[in-house]
Amino acid sequence: MRDYEVGDRAIDDLIGQLAEKSGSPETEHLLRQILTTSVKLGKESCDRGDLKLVNNTLKELRYSFKIFSPYRQTKKVIIFGSARSKNNSAEYMMAEALSRKLTQKGYMIVTGGGPGVMEAGNKGAGRGKEFALNIRLPFEQKPNPYVDEKEKLINFKYFFTRKLIFVKETDATAIFPGGFGTLDEGFEMITLVQTGKSRPRPIVLMEPKGSSYWRTWMNFVAGQLVKKRYIKKEDLNLIQIAKTVEAAVKYIEDFYRVYHSIRYVSGVAVLRLKRPVSEKTLKFINKEFKDIITGGEIKVCPPTAKEIQENEFIDLPRLGMNFNLRDYGRLYEMIRMINRD
Repeated sequence: MRDYEVGDRAIDDLIGQLAEKSGSPETEHLLRQILTTSVKLGKESCDRGDLKLVNNTLKELRYSFKIFSPYRQTKKVIIFGSARSKNNSAEYMMAEALSRKLTQKGYMIVTGGGPGVMEAGNKGAGRGKEFALNIRLPFEQKPNPYVDEKEKLINFKYFFTRKLIFVKETDATAIFPGGFGTLDEGFEMITLVQTGKSRPRPIVLMEPKGSSYWRTWMNFVAGQLVKKRYIKKEDLNLIQIAKTVEAAVKYIEDFYRVYHSIRYVSGVAVLRLKRPVSEKTLKFINKEFKDIITGGEIKVCPPTAKEIQENEFIDLPRLGMNFNLRDYGRLYEMIRMINRD
């Protein structure tokens, strides 16, 4: 967009030339804006710390995209859990088994790269089927021995860039018992899908044998957050407790049985599906979920012009609706209903 400029003709022309030489016709305008922002920062900020933060953030994101881009077509599961879990603990063994089972079904595994549950996730996945997003800390967080040091290990300085990649590059979440960090990652993941900032995904809370960690947590959520109306009871649809590896794998697999992905185009929510839904199911969801649309009905639709332009899953069947962009717990219910068709 030419209206976003430095305001110095000579500099803006140089930015334009560099953007043209560095990118494709599809990305040139975005590169122009990135370069313009960099120059504006240089002209407006005298704070070295501010510039270091932006510089490190951009470098971490660039490298992460480079590592993940060859694997974008493969679904991935992020495993969260305590770095302090012993290798003979129930959660460690459960995480290892879950990771192994998921990779056998074609998924790749992403962990935080450290010890404990993260180590179990990398160990179970096996070489070449896992990623590790390590955070540099003054204590406890060094890459575990099951991480591929060269190919799929990313070291982050900032938690916020690491957490962004956790969400952006994965399709499902498994959360094991853990401390502040695990709860922070879990609550953020739930908040992102609750507010629509992340596309719908299965979020499964892993309850190892002999543990009451998530049942106790769920009692708090129901007794305090739901009861006092800090959240809606339907928001509990965003999460599922699993007491076995088999139940967790089934939940993740079932979530994508028919549902494929979602895209918002010009105020319309477009659900891409792996196969068409029956007339009976379409009629039922229109009756059952009319409370989450702002007008019209849920109906079969072709790919939008934007999807065609960007070549996004053109061959998949679709449902379109004027979703209210608020009731994501109910949207999860609808996705489950479609998956049962």
